[in-house]
Amino acid sequence: MKKYIFLIFSVLSMSSNAQQMMTPEKLWQLGRVTPIGISKDGKSLIYKVGTPNIQENKIVSKYYSVPVGGGNTVVLDKIDGLVADKSISPNGQEYISVQQVKVEKILGSDLYPSLAKTSAQVYEGLDYRHWDTWNDGTHNHLFVGTIGSETEKVLPPIDIMPNEPYNAPQKPFGGDEDYVWSPDGSKIIYVCKKKAGTAYATSTNTDLYEYDVATKTTKNLTEKNLGYDTYPTFSPRGELSWLQMKRDGFEADKNDIIVRVQGFDVNLTANWNGTVESFVWAKEGNKVYFIAPVLGTKQLFEVNHVGLTKMFPEVIQLTDGDFDVNGIVGFTGTSLLVTKTTHNRATEVFSYDLKKKSWKQITHVNDEAYSKISECTSEKRWVTTTDGKKMLVWAILPPNFDKTKKYPTLLYCQGGPQSALTQYYSFRWNFQLMASQGYIVVAPNRRGMPGHGVEWNEQISGDWGGQVMDDYLSAIDDISKESYVDKTRIGAVGASYGGYSVFQLAGIHKNRFKTFISHCGIFNTESMYGTTEEVFFTNWDSGGAYWEKDNKIAQKTYNEFNPIKLVNNWNTPILIIQGGKDYRVPIGQGQEAFQAAQLKGIKSKFLLFPDENHWVLQPQNALVWQGEFFKWLKETL
Repeated sequence: MKKYIFLIFSVLSMSSNAQQMMTPEKLWQLGRVTPIGISKDGKSLIYKVGTPNIQENKIVSKYYSVPVGGGNTVVLDKIDGLVADKSISPNGQEYISVQQVKVEKILGSDLYPSLAKTSAQVYEGLDYRHWDTWNDGTHNHLFVGTIGSETEKVLPPIDIMPNEPYNAPQKPFGGDEDYVWSPDGSKIIYVCKKKAGTAYATSTNTDLYEYDVATKTTKNLTEKNLGYDTYPTFSPRGELSWLQMKRDGFEADKNDIIVRVQGFDVNLTANWNGTVESFVWAKEGNKVYFIAPVLGTKQLFEVNHVGLTKMFPEVIQLTDGDFDVNGIVGFTGTSLLVTKTTHNRATEVFSYDLKKKSWKQITHVNDEAYSKISECTSEKRWVTTTDGKKMLVWAILPPNFDKTKKYPTLLYCQGGPQSALTQYYSFRWNFQLMASQGYIVVAPNRRGMPGHGVEWNEQISGDWGGQVMDDYLSAIDDISKESYVDKTRIGAVGASYGGYSVFQLAGIHKNRFKTFISHCGIFNTESMYGTTEEVFFTNWDSGGAYWEKDNKIAQKTYNEFNPIKLVNNWNTPILIIQGGKDYRVPIGQGQEAFQAAQLKGIKSKFLLFPDENHWVLQPQNALVWQGEFFKWLKETL
């Protein structure tokens, strides 16, 4: 009988363990899908899969091909020539390349050639460092060259920005979306912020510039607009289009689709209460497809191109569901190939049939891995805020959730502060991973989130510690009414502005939380203003400089909404994480917070990554990050 009972127990155990929980190690074994494009013959999707190699501490990439309608996958040794190269002109005679050019003398060895071993750097304005690198006088420049008879690139190409101390593509993240050939191949349109030093650091005014290949002359096409002009694209009818924000200094302004028709600029999304992330033209040139955040997701939209008629453009949402459409790859027949994620699934490529309104998965990189991993459940909750608004809140529940049990719960604070909180899949702030360790994750679409109208998006600027903090507390208080939430084990976690939120909540939470984790968070708004590299951001969101004593918004930021001013109220364990090469939220922010916690005798830990920036990118560092994250929660929650 004992053997029989043991056998039954063993079988039941094996059955219950057939589905495994997501772990940091499993997360960092997943392939990361990046579409390259549709092949020139229109028959295949070409894509890249990056797989972490933990031992070598790097991402190893391979290239693949799959039919656009789905089917067998083929490994590719190389992809040269398979996908149209946008750097090659439409007539096939010229090409664009990007090169680093030394323009300014900044290094001590530049200024004093006889002192070759000096490490000095001399600056006469801001923008002396950006994101995670110091300015050494080199800039991204676009070059144009001719192509030989056998499609070989002939040197030397010509710098189209000679002696200009500006970047095209933009640093640090600009790529080939920052330039495009005109349909006849006679001109190059490119994005550039032609400002230097302090003017560069305090402005978002990029423009579209047109370079004439024959005359070697350049002109500004968007001089009248003072905000971002980005993503230049030509319609099938040859009309220049781009994304535009109106206000200088506001990096999260409403992003609209502009089309230049016979010298007049037409705003296709002016009367739509949302913001565009990216777009592509329909093949006929009569409409534009675009992606935008909406109600805690990212979806596919279309808008008709009205030209110079008296008609109003009409925006139509095409997709809907608990998923994100993250990028548009291209057209195949009546379908669009797009990338798609959920809280339970990393990026894969899907086909969306515009006529049938149906989905088909094209790549299946991680299907096998996910088949063995239990899913979490993401529920939408609608919470009434303290000012009477309805706020969407994602509640991510652990696998095999049992509402008769009690669970520790995490309030997740999103960064940005104007970044959308949607059905994205992160390899660090991964909701599936957090929930799989037994935590309920509460992720509010608090004030500042796009996808809930322009007013909701903009309300956070100048009010970092105001209504948004009430939104956080409303979200956690609402779910705390549920019987399955253990009110004695609630924590708050977040990065960047989310890290600021954690620091601020630590001073005002009135013992709601038992632990905190802040990654690259803003702790002292004054020193943040004095050391961050994109000053336009602090000027706009903080309301101005800390020395502007007559500026009521700024003074509120640097006093009432400054976490360092509330440290006297701190009484809760806190883990502080910081990147040593983070120049957006510099290292001093984390150091100041940790020093305060330690000197107050509060249980605290400082996790430093000297060679990481605002993000943690290296595989081994990422696993240490996850290890310390969950170790801290286990100890304190």
